[in-house]
Amino acid sequence: MTPSDAAAERARVQATFCATLVDEWVAQGLQHAVVAPGSRSTPMALALAAEDRLAVHVAHDERAASFIALGMGLATGRAAVLLCTSGTAATHFHGAVVEAHLSGVPLLVLTADRPPELRDVGAPQTIDQTRLFGTAPRWFHDPGVPDGAASGSWRSLAERSIAATSGLDPGPVHLNLPFREPLVGVAGDLPGATGARRTWPVTTSINPEALVELSAALETQRGVIVAGGGCVDAADDIGALSAATGWPVLADPRSGCRGLDGSISMFDALLRNADFAAAHTPAVVIRFGEAPASKVLAQWITASGAVQVHVSSRPVVADPDHSVVHRVVAPIGEVARALAATLTGASGTPWLARWRHADDAACGVLSARMLNGALTEPAVAHTVVQGLPDGSSLVVSSSMPVRDVEWFGGRFTGVRVVSNRGANGIDGVVSTAIGVAAATGAPTAVLIGDVALLHDSTALIALAARGVDLRIVVIDNDGGGIFSFLPQATALAAERFEQLFGTPHGTDLVALAAAHGIPASSVDT
Repeated sequence: MTPSDAAAERARVQATFCATLVDEWVAQGLQHAVVAPGSRSTPMALALAAEDRLAVHVAHDERAASFIALGMGLATGRAAVLLCTSGTAATHFHGAVVEAHLSGVPLLVLTADRPPELRDVGAPQTIDQTRLFGTAPRWFHDPGVPDGAASGSWRSLAERSIAATSGLDPGPVHLNLPFREPLVGVAGDLPGATGARRTWPVTTSINPEALVELSAALETQRGVIVAGGGCVDAADDIGALSAATGWPVLADPRSGCRGLDGSISMFDALLRNADFAAAHTPAVVIRFGEAPASKVLAQWITASGAVQVHVSSRPVVADPDHSVVHRVVAPIGEVARALAATLTGASGTPWLARWRHADDAACGVLSARMLNGALTEPAVAHTVVQGLPDGSSLVVSSSMPVRDVEWFGGRFTGVRVVSNRGANGIDGVVSTAIGVAAATGAPTAVLIGDVALLHDSTALIALAARGVDLRIVVIDNDGGGIFSFLPQATALAAERFEQLFGTPHGTDLVALAAAHGIPASSVDT
């Protein structure tokens, strides 16, 4: 075989390897791929682009690409493929990989790499990519440069990688894929499946004996239910538990529970009233899913001395105050249904009615205040939440926007609220919203601060051409507004505080949007 024939064969094997993985991923339900342009990733990029059953999204910046893929996983519960070239390009994925890890969002990360002979010899765009993301991925694998002799394992590799993103503990998977030049080849016949496709089932269930013991420990009139992120699919079951027990549901906006009959949307404001908080101290608190942002709620629960139960569909520990007595790892809806069938709670007492009466009063005051025309951050959050149509999504930045929506969003139904609360970072927020909008095709809004927008300004590149229905609402304080609530604001001289925390930037955000061909305007009422 001549050198040119050998090179062509290498390119064919690499192209066939990539096409086989893509074919199997699509068969396993993959719908979206996000590609950051680069050279070494060419074999996989071409395979993704050639698959008509796959929507391929190109993002110029790797960090924006990674959060777009994260948003797709948030919106659909299915992994999107995320691809980049070798070298420092892969390091820009790290923030999104960590967020996917902590939030349990499926994500399939592909980093192209140089072959072994080009590592540790000063070759360009070459770094050590082995386990680049540390312990965050659910699985890491480097299969080596594609070898036709191993073609019988290619579909198994694809099956396992996609399954590992969506098991009992969903999250990111990292495949490091080295390729040799030439990088452009024509795929040959794909190896067929070796048998029936494996479904990699995930099974969780409640231990009946443990349920009886738990129910006995929870039998009290003074109980509350806290619903956080991760409860959307179980909202009806949580509502049934509230109806059966007469316990209020303190509903985080991300929970999908704000429209329940037993929902209390103004819990943060109510618990800031010392008399109300003391008169409504619970004996039992059942927490479903992730914790709300409210520090007031967390402190009230801890101070109450209540028996705390945390129910999660993922095997995670969410107990920063070290006060959870019972942990249940099982589908949230299944647990809520089982408890509804066994607990009496406060049924037939005025416990829930008292919570609802206070919540009604607080909602009335909130609505009246929000309609006075003044431009405030609470008013913006309330207006955005209440103005979105049914079936839409709202992506909320961490920092102040997520708190503003929790405190001032009020009651609502038909709007799904999502936020990157795993690591609580403000990076990649617009990109996440782009991913949500692209994956759902539904109207999507993002509520974000000016600093967070600037962190993710590369997401605006080519946004006007993406065809997504996206509204970006920016709270522009010309700097980090949330820091004004911290002790540093009063402990430091004003000049030093502004230098290190206020950090005014002076950027004209309307002009920034216009530079990317995005219609924008400023409002002052």
